[in-house]
Amino acid sequence: MLARTSLPDQVFHRLVSDVLAGRYAPGERLPTQRALAAELGVNMASVREGVKRLEQLGLVEVRHGDAMRVRDWRLHGGPDVLVHLIAQAGTLDVEVVRSVMEARRLLLAESARLAAGRRSAEQAARLSSLAEQLAEAHGEAAQHLDFAFFAALIEAAGNVVFLLVMNSIRALYLENLELFRPLVSGADPYAGAARAIADGDGGRAAEIVARLAATQEARLLP
Repeated sequence: MLARTSLPDQVFHRLVSDVLAGRYAPGERLPTQRALAAELGVNMASVREGVKRLEQLGLVEVRHGDAMRVRDWRLHGGPDVLVHLIAQAGTLDVEVVRSVMEARRLLLAESARLAAGRRSAEQAARLSSLAEQLAEAHGEAAQHLDFAFFAALIEAAGNVVFLLVMNSIRALYLENLELFRPLVSGADPYAGAARAIADGDGGRAAEIVARLAATQEARLLP
């Protein structure tokens, strides 16, 4: 039975966990909403809201007059599914994180290349300012600045798809800072990346950022 706080959220997270963990296979019917309410000890409104959010993630298909059927998240899920795959029950799924970090490295390096050719003077100045702050930051403050630096880099790249991917992991990262603590070090070459972008040197910017992302990846997944 679930605790009596934020019931729709708790129902949603419980169902997401069950689907992603394989408790319900693709194509399998979920229990009825009435059965789920009884199993979880919540009201029907909470179950309906949880199922609605599950449907929005592409994890179930709900048809009028038919049962709720589980969809294969590998075929129908979007970037938002990553939020629930990466961190469950306060721990990181190492294999999923490895894939995400690989994608992050490629995305950030290409963003740096694009940013060098597209950044405005204001964006270049912001990257330089964030790099200076990162040189003096530690712990949680450094993590917030690290995310802000790469978010600013992606914004300067001017690619809306990259920006939306970054947005999809923002909440996951900021709500689980302790899990990602090894990622960031004040000694990382943010300033070099910022200078290369300001100078319009896309190749050097991409090289520095790719190396930085690879170093961070190794810290998180030794």
